[in-house]
Amino acid sequence: MEDFSLITAIAIALGLAAAGGFLARSLRLSPIVGYLAAGLIISPVTPGYRTDPAAIAQLANIGVIFLMFGVGLHFNLRDLMAVRTIAIPGAVIQVVAASAFGTGVGLAFGLPWREALVLGLAISIASTIILIRTLEDRGLLGTIHARVVIGWLIAQDIITVVALAILPTLGHADNGPIWQSVAFAVGRAAVFVAVMLVFGARLLPYLLSLVARTGSRELFVLAFVAAALGIAASAAAFGLSIALGAFIAGVAVSETETSHQVAADVVPLRDAFAVLFFVSVGMLLDPDIVRANKALFLAVLGSVLFVNAAIAFVVAAVFPFPGRTALVVGAGLAQLGEFTFIVGSEGLREGLMSDETYAIILAVAAISIVINPFAFSTLDAIESVLRRLGPVWRFVDRQGDIPEPDVPRSGHVVIVGYGRVGELTGHALAQLGIPFAVIEVNLERARALNEAGIPTIWGDAGTREVLERSSIEHARAVCITVPDESTAFVATATARALNPAVPILVRARTGGEIRPLRELGANEVVVPEYEGGLEIMRQALCVLGFDPQEALHLSNAVRDIHYQAEAHDHPI
Repeated sequence: MEDFSLITAIAIALGLAAAGGFLARSLRLSPIVGYLAAGLIISPVTPGYRTDPAAIAQLANIGVIFLMFGVGLHFNLRDLMAVRTIAIPGAVIQVVAASAFGTGVGLAFGLPWREALVLGLAISIASTIILIRTLEDRGLLGTIHARVVIGWLIAQDIITVVALAILPTLGHADNGPIWQSVAFAVGRAAVFVAVMLVFGARLLPYLLSLVARTGSRELFVLAFVAAALGIAASAAAFGLSIALGAFIAGVAVSETETSHQVAADVVPLRDAFAVLFFVSVGMLLDPDIVRANKALFLAVLGSVLFVNAAIAFVVAAVFPFPGRTALVVGAGLAQLGEFTFIVGSEGLREGLMSDETYAIILAVAAISIVINPFAFSTLDAIESVLRRLGPVWRFVDRQGDIPEPDVPRSGHVVIVGYGRVGELTGHALAQLGIPFAVIEVNLERARALNEAGIPTIWGDAGTREVLERSSIEHARAVCITVPDESTAFVATATARALNPAVPILVRARTGGEIRPLRELGANEVVVPEYEGGLEIMRQALCVLGFDPQEALHLSNAVRDIHYQAEAHDHPI
């Protein structure tokens, strides 16, 4: 078999990954499936071209760093806090229960307890990336169910980061009681995190801003890459995982004023190296190992597809949310992804897991990624069965103390979403004595608004029943202020269907959404980014000595031209 140089190996790996990713997306699967298949093609266990796994693995380590750096950079605590009453306790209970079951499976098949524990942890955590893609394809991304399951996975990410701090210690736990080793690892990680977030958050903004002032994008990219690799390397010096260090680096950079530019620049690097990581994972897939350990493979696969889903469903059903939310959580967690690969590779690196067990985890993860979208296709059938089991469905579909507001019957304004934009609209209407009703997807905010005397309906504005409860057929106007584009699109179309004559004003994220929203029934579409630019332009003209009325007239003219151009130039 001919050996290839590293450059040739990278070229072949990326080329096959591109082809595999394209084919996977054509089949409506995650591109990760294609990347894993590319790795399998060039692995030593398959005929044909073969490359050096160790060489690719070194580059894959950089992929882990950029992957975790990106997770930390986009870590959104607000999304978690919005559904914290279910996501945080739910994720903790689910991870502990699923890890315990997975550990039991490993022990039942004769694995050492440390290896069984890492196996249990690895198969208890799902992929946020794969979940979001599936929710998008199913049109669920803007719903309360999606918010809950995404918040749940963010909580899982935090749990996994803590686990990554502990794993290196488990490999050297023979020197004393295990609880002392774990406590020492957590304490060491806490010191590292505190140092990085306190000093790093102070030093990094200064350094990145200093480099940004040079105007050189090359130097800027070099600076944040050096920061990410440096913090990851310092984590290794603390005896911690480089994945943990990269995550903390991303969180630290996310607090800087240059974080948006870093996010834009890191995406190409993250994607390229992350692909190599998934290819390297695929190179470790060994069908012969799976066949030789068929019973363990089937047990782990069943744990992921059925036991994990059942645990997540039951845990979510305990909380007072709609029954559909519990079903979406269960389906969403019946898959494995990038964190599973990272936990498994860390266990392998620390000598906690054998190559055979790791290969089985990889095979299970690949199959779960392929199958997971079909799990969402079964939700309607499962819900229909549960509804026929009256007492069971009544328990699952508990939604807590849902506000029943005194909504005006006619002549009012319906405000969809009561964030900063919606609140400003409501405040102005209240000052003018114009009645209005609010539709808010956040249950706690809906309760607070009702207690404050603002009639608020809790629910997803993309649902016809929720809009009907707002007496929208007799409304004077509808203001859709939610930032989520899918909810805005569905709410606009539904509102227009319920009231063909009502004026509908919609907030859009980008100019490209103006025409689609107008074709769905919006009378006016407002893009906050444009409005901010126009206001800066108007005030700049006033500062330069122009007459305020003339500046306002010019601003309005530019606005009309810009909005009309966007409405005509952007197809749906």
